[in-house]
Amino acid sequence: MNGHEAQPRERRIPKMSTSTQSSDVRLRAALEAGGQRFTPQRAAVFTYLVNTESHPTADEVYSAVQELLPTISLATVYKSLETLVGCGLAVKLTFADHSARYDGRTDPHHHARCLVCGRVMDLVGGIPEADIEPLRDEAAGFTVTGYRLELSGYCSGCLPEDGPAPALA
Repeated sequence: MNGHEAQPRERRIPKMSTSTQSSDVRLRAALEAGGQRFTPQRAAVFTYLVNTESHPTADEVYSAVQELLPTISLATVYKSLETLVGCGLAVKLTFADHSARYDGRTDPHHHARCLVCGRVMDLVGGIPEADIEPLRDEAAGFTVTGYRLELSGYCSGCLPEDGPAPALA
């Protein structure tokens, strides 16, 4: 390998497929609408996010994108992620332990998070509005503008041999 061949990197972050071209158009439009500039670094971070289902941390995004852009800094990745979140192109998932992961899916969906390894998985389906309305009614003096459902538990690789711990409310 001569250092210029990037077979594994191309599988991880596609160069310019039709979907990547449409992603760039979407990225450019959202950045422009938010008063931000299009940069190759932001494009690489965005392309990685929309092509992964892993809900990566900023460090994981940095490791992946650095394969394509070796001179990118971790600070640039953080700034790019926050810019994408601000433009509505990504979602920042924050947790009680103050950790954060990023999701390239911006459509309404829910998550399941492993208590051991931190892995986050998308859940298909929604909660009927009729089931949410009573909760809104109980929130007297509070205007509900949205909700997020996160199931916590153990992925198949982390389930304790003696079974899961008791469920906490």
